[in-house]
Amino acid sequence: MNNVYESPLSSRYASEEMLYTFSADMKFSTWRRLWVSLAKAEMALGLPITQAQVDEMEAHLTDIDYETAKAREKEVRHDVMAHVYTFGKAAPSAAGIIHLGATSAYVGDNTDTIQIRAGLLLVRKKLATVLDKLARFAEAHKAQPTLGFTHFQPAQLTTVGKRATLWMNELLMDLGEVEFRIENLRMLGSKGTTGTQASFMELFDGDESKVKELENRIAADFGFAGVVPVSGQTYSRKIDAQTLATLAGIAASASKFATDLRLLQHLKEIEEPFEAHQIGSSAMPYKRNPMRSERICALARYVICDSLNPAFTAATQWFERTLDDSANKRISVPEAFLAVDAILNIMINVVSGLVVYPKVIHQRVMNELPFMATENIMMSAVKRGGDRQELHERIRTHSMAAGKRIKEQGLDNDLIDRIAADPLFGMTRAEIEAELDPQNYIGRCPSQVDEFIRACVRPAIAPYLDGEEMQVEINL
Repeated sequence: MNNVYESPLSSRYASEEMLYTFSADMKFSTWRRLWVSLAKAEMALGLPITQAQVDEMEAHLTDIDYETAKAREKEVRHDVMAHVYTFGKAAPSAAGIIHLGATSAYVGDNTDTIQIRAGLLLVRKKLATVLDKLARFAEAHKAQPTLGFTHFQPAQLTTVGKRATLWMNELLMDLGEVEFRIENLRMLGSKGTTGTQASFMELFDGDESKVKELENRIAADFGFAGVVPVSGQTYSRKIDAQTLATLAGIAASASKFATDLRLLQHLKEIEEPFEAHQIGSSAMPYKRNPMRSERICALARYVICDSLNPAFTAATQWFERTLDDSANKRISVPEAFLAVDAILNIMINVVSGLVVYPKVIHQRVMNELPFMATENIMMSAVKRGGDRQELHERIRTHSMAAGKRIKEQGLDNDLIDRIAADPLFGMTRAEIEAELDPQNYIGRCPSQVDEFIRACVRPAIAPYLDGEEMQVEINL
C-alpha cells in the first residue's frame, strides 16, 4: 500500500531469500515445527502424547490463520499464546499438548537462532562470491602498476591487483568470523522459565536424563550440534551482539572497498558499472556518479550504528531476563541482516563489472615516477664516479624546482629534463629513462597476489561455491 510506510530494506534493497528468512511465514511455521519437535520428543520419552496428535500438528505447519492469531493476541496481549491457540484450532486433537512444559522463549529464542543461522549461511555464500570475483579481478591486474597512496598522497607504486588483495584480506577475515559464528551457534533448547528446566523435571518425574535427552533430540531435529549449556529464560543476548558485530565487520570492509572505489572513480582510474541508460545527475548530464558504491557506504554506516543495539541490550538484561530486549531485537537483528544482504548484493554487482582505465593509470604513474626513481638514478650516477652526498643535494634541489613548477604553474614534471641537463650526473636522457620502467618499482606484487589467492582465498571459499554464478538483482 502506498499510504503506509514500508522499510526500504524490504522494498528496495534486500534479496527475496533474506526477506523470507525474517518473514512471518518463516517465523511462525518454525514455531510450529518447534512445537512438533517438542511433542515428538516428549512422546518418545514416555509422556502421554499420541502419534495421531503429532500427525495432525505436522499437517498444519504452514497454513497459519494470521487473522485468528491477530485477533487472539489483541485479546490476550501475548503473541506466543495467541499462536498456541491458533495452532490448536488447526489441530484440535493436539490442542492440549501444544507447548507442553515450555515457556515463550522456547519458540521465540530457538526460532531466532534458526533465523540467525539461515541468515549467516546466506551471508557466507555471498561473501564467498564477492571474494571469488575479486580474486579473478586481482589475478587479471596483478602486474598492472598503479600509484600507491598513503594519506591519499602519492607513495610508492603498487599494482591494481595487489590493491584488490587488501580488500579481499579484510573480507576473508569477515568470512572467518561468519564461519565461527555458524559453527558455534547453539539452540536455547528447552530450559523453562528461569533456565532451571523445573517444568520438565516435573513432567518427567525428576528424571534428569530424560530432561537432557529432550532438548538434545530437539537440537538434532534442527541440525544443531547442541544447546547452550546454561541460560536464564532466554539465550544470552551477547549472541545477538556478537552476531551483529560480525555483520558490522562485513559492513566496515565493504565500506572501505566502496570508499576506495569512489576515490578511484574520481581519479578516472577504475569505475563501477554504469548502465547504458543510467542517469548520473538530474542537472549535469555528463556525470557518472558512483551511486552503487555510495549506497554500500550508506548501508554500511547503518549496520555499524545498528550493531550498538544488541550490545546495549546484552548489557541491560536483568537477572534471568527482562522484556526490554524484545521490541529492540525484533528490529535491530533482522534489519542488520537485510542491510548486509543488500551490501553484498551490490558488491557482487560492482565487482562483476569493474572498469579499469590502464592509460589513465599509467599517465598518473609516469607523472610521479621521476620523483620515486631518484634513488635509482642517484645510485647509477654514483657508479659512474659521482659523490653520493653531492648528488643527493642536487636531486633535492631539482625535485623541489620540478614540484614548484607542477603546483604553481600547472606544468608537466620536468625533473628528468633537469637531471639529464646536469653534467654532475653524467647520464644521458636514455640512460635516465631506463630507470623509469614502472615494473621495476612494484616489488613482489604479482607473486603476492598469486600466493595470497592460492594459499588463502581459494581454499577458504571453495566449499561455498557450487560452480554456478550467483545471480543478484539490484532493484533500484
